[in-house]
Amino acid sequence: MGVRLATNLHGSEFQVDHVEISDEGRQRLKDAIGAACVDQDRALGEADVVLMAVPDRLIGKIAHGFIGKVRPGTAIIMLDAAAPHAGELPVRDDVTYFVTHPCHPPIFNDEVEPAAKNDFFGGIAAKQHIVCALMQGPEEHYALCERIARMIYKPVMRSHRVTVEQLAILEPALSETVGATLSLAMRDAVDEAERRGVPREAAVDFMLGHLNIELAIAFGIFPQGRFSDGALHAIEQAKPVIFKEGWLERVFDKDAVLRSVKDICK
Repeated sequence: MGVRLATNLHGSEFQVDHVEISDEGRQRLKDAIGAACVDQDRALGEADVVLMAVPDRLIGKIAHGFIGKVRPGTAIIMLDAAAPHAGELPVRDDVTYFVTHPCHPPIFNDEVEPAAKNDFFGGIAAKQHIVCALMQGPEEHYALCERIARMIYKPVMRSHRVTVEQLAILEPALSETVGATLSLAMRDAVDEAERRGVPREAAVDFMLGHLNIELAIAFGIFPQGRFSDGALHAIEQAKPVIFKEGWLERVFDKDAVLRSVKDICK
């Protein structure tokens, strides 16, 4: 992520001091954009904004390690809500905490260039939306940090302002607990169809093609589309087989979301 974000900041309006602890990481950054890293303490002491491109489970630990080295009024940007929502950040009232996360390029899009069509993660060629949360700090810092967020995730379409708690609902609850889990469940279903004799290529093509129209109907992208009577019947029959009653409440319950982010941080 450090190289990915540094590449988008390269040549921007922002003057960037790069900090990397490993020789391999420093070389990768130099190869990517020709940037040489600087001393961490000097960078922290002079920074107006600190951008933490680090694993989510290490955000709290790393923040505790440098929080005494930044000036009052420094804005600290994190790329994940787990540590902030779990209470892992150091207490310091004179700095800003800002969290931002990409939505990633949407399934339904207008991309036509091959580079954009194959940019599944985003931040290279494909347009994407982002979410941003000002956890603490002055309101004017929201505009500054959002401008940086738009730069590191560019090209950006919509930027949604949410709270840190709402961002934790979006990830991990919505995108990972539900989205990633169901994505792997559908992959497992394709594997099972193959095990039962369906050619794998046919099963994959059938699943992905049907997902395209089914998601378009479910999310109102294709408003004139309707599930057939047979499909509606199959859905109602499948729900109690696949899902436990009350699963939505169990996943999105406030305490459940908090437990999930605390688990991630551990």
